[in-house]
Parts: sequence; structure tokens; C-alpha cells
Amino acid sequence: MGAGRARSYVGIDVQAARRCPYAVLDSDARVIRSGWLPREPGALTRELGELASELPAPVFGIDAPRQPLPAPRRWYWRGAAWHPRRPSEKGAGRHCEVVVKAHGLANPQWTPLRGTAPPWMELGFRIFDSLRAHVTHEAFPSASYGMLPAGAAVEMRLAFDDFRPGPRDMLDALAAALTVREFEQGRGQAVGGGDGLGSIVLP
Repeated sequence: MGAGRARSYVGIDVQAARRCPYAVLDSDARVIRSGWLPREPGALTRELGELASELPAPVFGIDAPRQPLPAPRRWYWRGAAWHPRRPSEKGAGRHCEVVVKAHGLANPQWTPLRGTAPPWMELGFRIFDSLRAHVTHEAFPSASYGMLPAGAAVEMRLAFDDFRPGPRDMLDALAAALTVREFEQGRGQAVGGGDGLGSIVLP
């Protein structure tokens, strides 16, 4: 990133039962835009494309898995060590989710095999695919909340304009935006990725 280049940081909380909230922060962590994307996948991705074209160098933090599992995972983390998958275990979950769970940061909704994901995950896959031309990160707001008490103070200037349809959902969108801002500015970390199926960024 060039010195002084303006960037914007977009957090999206993926929903299937209702509209998806999004929030945009500038480089100084000020909310400059927020709203609710349509539920219908085609309309949602069109609106996302329009949003991306209107923002300076957008970086997206999406609260959903990047991709499904191509096959059941072979290893499980138990008792501070890796163990082969038992016959009774389905093999759902990616390495990044295992890391988050092992560190007690949050309880992931384990990513399943291709073709078996719930609607909100399928929508998340589509969002990631539609934003391939942009910088995208997988965010996990619940895990970000788990990191914040142990880290340096992180602040943003909040706007409550679009909270009413779902305050917690919009808060998660803001947390996703703040997380990718911290990560892109060198104050975060990416966890997992050992299986080639994506990592999760944390502040």
C-alpha cells in the first residue's frame, strides 16, 4: 500500500433470512457509510459491485467462510494435539476455524462439504466470488471480540444511522470492518490456512 493512499474498509455480516448489513470505515476508523444489502443473491452482488466502485480502494471483511470443504478433514485437535478423524466425526470445519476454537476465542459454525452448506454460507461463498477483483478477508466478529480485551485499545467513531433493523448484526458488520482495518494497517494477524481453504483475520 502506497504512503498516504486513501482506503476504505467494508464489513459485511452475511444473513440468509434477512438483508445483510454492511458498514464502511475510512482509514481513521470513522463510519462513512452503512446500510443493508438485499437478500436476493443477484441483487446483492450487483449492489456490492456498485458499492465497491464508489469507494476508494475498498478492502472487504466478510463474516462467512470463503469456500466449502472439498473433502472431509482428516485431523481433529483434541487434548492439545492432532488426532485422526474418528468414524463418528463428520469431518466438517477448516483449519482456521479449528485455530479459533482451540484458542477459546469463539464457537465456529463448522464449514461443511461442498453442496451441503446452509443458505447463509452459500451466500457467503457467492459474495467472496463476486468480489474476486478486490482485496477480501474472512472476518469472524465473535473471535475479534474475544481478542480485543487482551490487545491494545482499538477505537472507532460510531454512527447509529442504520442499526434499527438488527443492532447486533450491524455491530458485527462494524467489527468486521474494524478488524480488516487493523489487519491491513499492520495491527492484526491471519490464523489458519494450513489446509489451503482460507484464513481468518483478527485484530
